[in-house]
Amino acid sequence: MAAAASVLPLSGVRVLDMTRVLAGPFCTMLLGDLGADVVKVERPDGGDDTRSWGPPFVGGESSYFFSVNRNKRSIAVDFKQRRGAELIHELAGAADVMIENFVPGKLSEYKLDYSSLSAHFPKLIYCSITGFGSSGPYADRAGYDVIA
Repeated sequence: MAAAASVLPLSGVRVLDMTRVLAGPFCTMLLGDLGADVVKVERPDGGDDTRSWGPPFVGGESSYFFSVNRNKRSIAVDFKQRRGAELIHELAGAADVMIENFVPGKLSEYKLDYSSLSAHFPKLIYCSITGFGSSGPYADRAGYDVIA
């Protein structure tokens, strides 16, 4: 008797991954591990910063990058350009979840923040990961280290 195909708990969930470095990519990697369809957005001029972090490297690529970006597809988009922001907007419309880890307020410059996207896509689950919260004296600081 053939074994039944295993269905992962997040199969069919679409995730737009606008994260970089560690906390965000680790989060979206776990969603991919659980079956979500994760599309990672990277800069056209080199991709995620961690692609160059090393050694060690595997075939010229950072093993660190690989360690937190499995089970994802990737697309290079310059969302600082109007057409790039429009493309991210389209991708958000097709997603169930969007996860980002920019400094608070950064994505509002491109109308890719929660307020802008939720007005068009009220069912979109929007997750913002920050190092120091979205308000308070350190909100505008990037958080790269494992702090907690």
